Amino acid sequence: MRDFYSVIEELKKYLSGDKKIKILDKDVADVLGISQANFATLKRRNSMPYENILLFCQKEKLCVRELLFSEL
Repeated sequence: MRDFYSVIEELKKYLSGDKKIKILDKDVADVLGISQANFATLKRRNSMPYENILLFCQKEKLCVRELLFSEL
């Protein structure tokens, strides 16, 4: 299973798409529906916001298993 940092990096890749734009942590926090301060705390603790990730994957029709278990 991936850690918090690698999941966030995959989400950043997904959000940038084919474009060469830089996606920041605040952008990931926004799409996950959490505040930037809460995101920073989760990142510091290496704690996964599973519910937020599940809801985002459902909304975007992404496979959660691929995201969390590095099957991409």
